[in-house]
Amino acid sequence: MRIGEPVDRRVPWVRQVSDLTEARAIRSPGPQLRELRKRGKALGDDLRAGPKVVAVKTLNLTTLLYPTTFAFNRAVSLPWPYVQMFHRCLLVQVMAGGELRNILFNPTDYEASRATPYFAKMLDRVGERGAKLITTQYGQVDEQLGKLGLSPEDIDLIAFDHFHTQDVRPHLGDGNRTPRFPNAYLLASRKEWEDWGDLHPLQRSWFVADGKKGVPEDRVVLTDGDVVLGDGCLLLQTPGHTTGNQTLFVHAEQGVFGCSENGTSADNWAPTHSRIPGLKKQAELYDFEVVLNTNTPELWADQYTSMILERELVDRVPERPEFVQMFPSSEVTPSAFAPGVRPSMIFKHRDSGQVQTTRRRISRDSGVHPQPTFT
Repeated sequence: MRIGEPVDRRVPWVRQVSDLTEARAIRSPGPQLRELRKRGKALGDDLRAGPKVVAVKTLNLTTLLYPTTFAFNRAVSLPWPYVQMFHRCLLVQVMAGGELRNILFNPTDYEASRATPYFAKMLDRVGERGAKLITTQYGQVDEQLGKLGLSPEDIDLIAFDHFHTQDVRPHLGDGNRTPRFPNAYLLASRKEWEDWGDLHPLQRSWFVADGKKGVPEDRVVLTDGDVVLGDGCLLLQTPGHTTGNQTLFVHAEQGVFGCSENGTSADNWAPTHSRIPGLKKQAELYDFEVVLNTNTPELWADQYTSMILERELVDRVPERPEFVQMFPSSEVTPSAFAPGVRPSMIFKHRDSGQVQTTRRRISRDSGVHPQPTFT
C-alpha cells in the first residue's frame, strides 16, 4: 500500500493513499475499468494483509421509503412503487498515530434530513400520522454513543459516503447552535462539497440546500483523493452516485468489507445470483455485473466502475460466497410496502471487536488523555 503525506495538518493521522491514482487518470472508461479492477484487488490484498481495526459497531438510525425504480435501476418486475430501506451509521475505532481514534461514518441527523426536497414533499403528502407509519426511528447518534459508554466529545472524525439528505450543521455548528461533536472534523470530498454550494437541477431533489450553510471552515477537511484512516481502514473515492461519492473499507473480524450506497442490497453487487424478480434478467440481458442505485443519473458509467472496484476489493460472504461483503449504508429490507422484493441476503450489521470507551478531554486543548477501558 502506497501511503503518503497527511491530507491536512489538523488530522496528521489521516494520510494519502496513491495505489489507484494512475488508474483513475485513465480517461477512456473501458481501460479505466479494467485497471481499477486489477488494482482494486491488489489494494484489497494489502488491506487484509495488515492489521485489523480495533472495533466496528453498527448504529441503527431510521427506516425510510425509497422508489423501487431507483433502488434497482428499473430492473424489478413487480408493481410496487416503494421499498423500505434501513439507514445505519458505523462507529469505527482504529489505532492511528499511536492513539485510539473514533470515526463515525454516515452519522445522519434524521430529523434534519426531513428537509431533503424529495422527502419533504412525501411527508407533506402523508402528514405526520402517515410519517409515523412509514418510518421508524431508533435514536440519534449521540444518544446511541451514550449507550456504548462514549460521548460526542470522544469522536475524532465524521464522514459520509455522500451528502444526499445530509445537514451537517447540527454536527459542526453554524454560529447559532452548539456542535454535537465539538472535537470532530468532517472529512469531505472537495468536489462534492463545492458542488453542494450551487446544485445542478439533477441534484437538487436529494440535497438539503442549506445543509452546510454557516458551518465553520476550520472543522472541515477537504480531500482530493483516497485516504487511510488508521490501521485497517480506507476511505476511497467511488464517484458516480454523486460527484464526490466515497466508500469506507474496513479490515474487520469477518474480513474486508465496504460500506456505501452505490447499491441498496447485496443483490446489487451480484445480480446474476439475485432472487429479486427482474434483477437477474436485466443483468443477463445487458451483460451487467452490477445493478446501480440510480436516483441521480449524472455519472452512471463512473458509478458502475466504482461498484466493480468495491466488489474486487472486499471479501466474499463466507456463508454465501456468491455475494460480496458490500454493506449498503441504506439497505433494502422486506416489508409490506413491497411484497416479493426480498434481497437474497440481508447484512443488518457489520460489528467487529470490542468497543473501547474513553473519557476524553472536554476540548481539544485541555491536554487530558484518559486510558481506554472496554465495554
